Amino acid sequence: MSDLVDRIYESAFVPDLWPEILAKLVQLDGAMSSWLFISNRNVVRWTASSQEARADLRPLIESGVFARLDRLKRLLRSKQTGFIPDHTLYSSVEEMRNDPAYRDMLYPRGMGWGSGLAIRLPTGDDMAIAVERAYDRGPLSPADVEKLNKVHSHLARAAFVAARMQLERARAATETLALLGIPALVFADSGKVLSANELIESLSGFVLWRANDGIALADTRADALLRDAIATVDDDDVPSVRSFPVRNADSAMVAHVVPIRGSARDVFARCAALLMLTPVTRPEAPSVELIQSLFDLTPAEARVARGLAAGQTVNDIAAESGTSTNTVRSHVKVVLTKTGYHRQSDVVALLNGLRPPGSANDA
Repeated sequence: MSDLVDRIYESAFVPDLWPEILAKLVQLDGAMSSWLFISNRNVVRWTASSQEARADLRPLIESGVFARLDRLKRLLRSKQTGFIPDHTLYSSVEEMRNDPAYRDMLYPRGMGWGSGLAIRLPTGDDMAIAVERAYDRGPLSPADVEKLNKVHSHLARAAFVAARMQLERARAATETLALLGIPALVFADSGKVLSANELIESLSGFVLWRANDGIALADTRADALLRDAIATVDDDDVPSVRSFPVRNADSAMVAHVVPIRGSARDVFARCAALLMLTPVTRPEAPSVELIQSLFDLTPAEARVARGLAAGQTVNDIAAESGTSTNTVRSHVKVVLTKTGYHRQSDVVALLNGLRPPGSANDA
């Protein structure tokens, strides 16, 4: 048990370990599978105890069926702490049998008795863990539930730490951009704002703040483009970086929706992308360090990108860096791929919007 507890706390810092933790819960209970969900009115992130369990669950999640099941809603509404046997969430076995979660999903898979745990995260989301056992084993006994509840508090603490770390990552990203004079916020894949710096909070003529940590752009055309960018932030068929004008009665800015590259893509409070607002005209190229961090470029790729933004040709960059033009062209291709664009001119336009006005050029 002590090894399992240690592994649970390690998973707070290494998100890829959560499927292993779920697999150990399966062994602890003698169950068939275990699932973890993050929910905010809908199931937005999830994982499972094995590759087979994930493959089995995926179509149910993607179809939206699982989020509508009364079984999950009952667990999230329950005021009890710790693992709760399913049969205590219902008034009778007959009521369970008539629930689509059991009738259409669990019984056909040989399951039907299990238990669940619900935890409210600091992000405002709910986390639920379900441990599924075979139907022919019958309902969980108090001793079975007690075995699972020996790790309940550890699971709750690890989940809390993991979520807080994701929020801290979002805060650090926006504050770093604030130091560069760039109004910015970080949002999750659901569109929920995880962190915003003071510069973007002050743009009341451009940004409208909504309930439940949502935002909208005052320019309705730009807002429609923002909605689409949020909805397709993980779509491989859509350019990863989206830039578009945002106008008010007196001025205009450029919005850049930039997916966060190289970040942990786990089930907790995922930082999906940055929204940055910059003035239309920024004559100076941004620093190599900023370009590298935003787009997960190597130092050499970032220097090539900055050279393009500064108006240099491939030959200019090659001569300045002492490399061949073929090497520079190879770097240009990688820059286009990582920024999600097909033309150098689009990359130049994007990068020239990232530099704070009045800053000195970087070498």
